[in-house]
Amino acid sequence: MSTDILLVSLGSTAGLRAADDELAASLTRAGARVAIARATPPAPVRTLALTDLAWARAARGAAATALEREQPAAVIYSTVTAALLGPVRGAIRFDALAAVNRRGRHGVWQRPLERRRLAAARLLIPWSEASLEGAPAHRARAIVVPVPLAPSGPPAAAGGRDIAAITYAADPDKKGLERVLAAWARARRDGEELVVAGVERLPPVDGVRAVGALPRAEYRALLRRARVFLIAPRREDYGIAELEALADGCLLVTSTAPGVYLALDIARRLDPRLVGDDLARAVRLALDDPLPGYAASAGLALAPFSGENIDRVVAEELLPALIAGA
Repeated sequence: MSTDILLVSLGSTAGLRAADDELAASLTRAGARVAIARATPPAPVRTLALTDLAWARAARGAAATALEREQPAAVIYSTVTAALLGPVRGAIRFDALAAVNRRGRHGVWQRPLERRRLAAARLLIPWSEASLEGAPAHRARAIVVPVPLAPSGPPAAAGGRDIAAITYAADPDKKGLERVLAAWARARRDGEELVVAGVERLPPVDGVRAVGALPRAEYRALLRRARVFLIAPRREDYGIAELEALADGCLLVTSTAPGVYLALDIARRLDPRLVGDDLARAVRLALDDPLPGYAASAGLALAPFSGENIDRVVAEELLPALIAGA
């Protein structure tokens, strides 16, 4: 069977892998035959510039291998990093650009190559309008296709939220784990626990429990049990972990951060008391004085990210543009 779309998946994080799977499923529901070429994770290296190079080479290898057996009508590179060394021209899907999140020496080789790849791309598929910040003026057409968001299961029953707070820190420095732990130490009361997902081990601290890298279903089940999602990112490209927490009924307590960070604007609209530098105070407000109807308001704010809306964009706009540009 021939392939309509080859999706080259960088998949360097659990969120990116899930987003790629969601896009492939949506394209399939629209009638396309989709193959996914997944990059093999490279060995860790010391700098962001070298990390991007290693992942770009891994994505190129995955794409080249897939192209030997597939003859797709169109190729989508998922993330700009996946496209930097891509063997053929294609569409590029991304949450943020190196022009924004790889400043200075961290993006010394990525930024100029990114500009050329964006200018030559058949189509751009940003996760949001804000994702286009830093894109060249002369570029391909862009079709915004967000990552779909929905509750992962039924809401917790009354009294069922037995975890006071949870955070996600697969990248501890980027997610601000040190600041989260410091805020929790000031805010915590006896019997309250912060669950840290994405980290295998932490020094023993009262009221803090690391649960490691969990399967997605298990992690989302923890979100449905938590009252507060606490995070202090140094920068945030999109905020998918925060958006998933809102979808599963958590109150979002976050510091401000540079980057696309869509969840930040939503958090401010839902309850501005819970956004800012005084995270300890915000935690206590969230636990002791939550605004009535917060979860319902969050559901309304996330309505544009529904699977139905995204399937419509994929079927009516994205797939026709991909095939027409082939």
